[in-house]
Amino acid sequence: MQRRGGRRQGGDGDGDGVEAALDELYTTPPSRFVARREELAAAAGAEGRAEDARAVRAARRPSLAAWAANLLLRSEPQESRRFLELGRALREAYRGLDSAGVKELSVQRRRVVSELSRQAAHLAFEAGHRLSGAVQQEVEATLHAVLADQAAADQWAGGRLVSALVPPSEFVTGTVPSAGATPGTALPKAAPPSASPKAAPSSARAQDELAERRRERQRQLTRARTAAETAERRLRACRDRRTDADAELARAHARHDEARQRVTDAERRLRQLREEQRRAADEEQAAGQRSQEAAEALVRAEQEAREAAAELDRLSSRRS
Repeated sequence: MQRRGGRRQGGDGDGDGVEAALDELYTTPPSRFVARREELAAAAGAEGRAEDARAVRAARRPSLAAWAANLLLRSEPQESRRFLELGRALREAYRGLDSAGVKELSVQRRRVVSELSRQAAHLAFEAGHRLSGAVQQEVEATLHAVLADQAAADQWAGGRLVSALVPPSEFVTGTVPSAGATPGTALPKAAPPSASPKAAPSSARAQDELAERRRERQRQLTRARTAAETAERRLRACRDRRTDADAELARAHARHDEARQRVTDAERRLRQLREEQRRAADEEQAAGQRSQEAAEALVRAEQEAREAAAELDRLSSRRS
């Protein structure tokens, strides 16, 4: 997705480096924005990129809603690109539609915005921030503005919103109404046929033009309806995939916790066994010492017994 204004060239700055730094910065949670900004600016300064360092330090911290909208754009590039395309289709379709067509598109538009808003809230939660109801309303307002207004779409496409966007009071089509017309004004009805023969061809042409305008409006409505339905299906499919991935992640967490508990139990049992081994080794050493002492005592006792027997034999010989 192209950013308005493109990349800077020339000077002592590294365009790719500062653009990447700013892209990262505007998806950094607001609570860590200032610290990360200083880290990136210091890194650019250490590399001799003074201009880039100034550009990074000039970055303003986004509101929570603006950060969530930036995060949605960066995390879901394909869905975001389709959303921008849907906005272009809707703005085109809203031009000259009758009230029934506008109402139908408005319902579809609200559904798509609601789905993307929930997706942004989920991404924010995964990044450590739970969006309040008020903040989520600001995210929805930003997405409505992106659909309704080309300038707002360009701002969001840059991925560096600082504050939430406010949608216009009426859906902006980007077209200039004809002289004397006002937004929402119904197309003029064809004048009734005149009794004059000269007026008949003009009346017929007006009716043909009116019929052609109605057919064109119907084609625009069909294209916009198809684009909105396609976007809804893709959003639902994406949400289903995310739900499945979250469920698998929860199961993996459970398996990891279970394995970690088994490791903890095994380590505890290993410590117990090593302690038992140490005590057995101490007891073995003590028993060996006692066995050695008993063997030495036995040798001394045997020696004393032999000496006593010899003394007895000597005394017995004298008496005889």
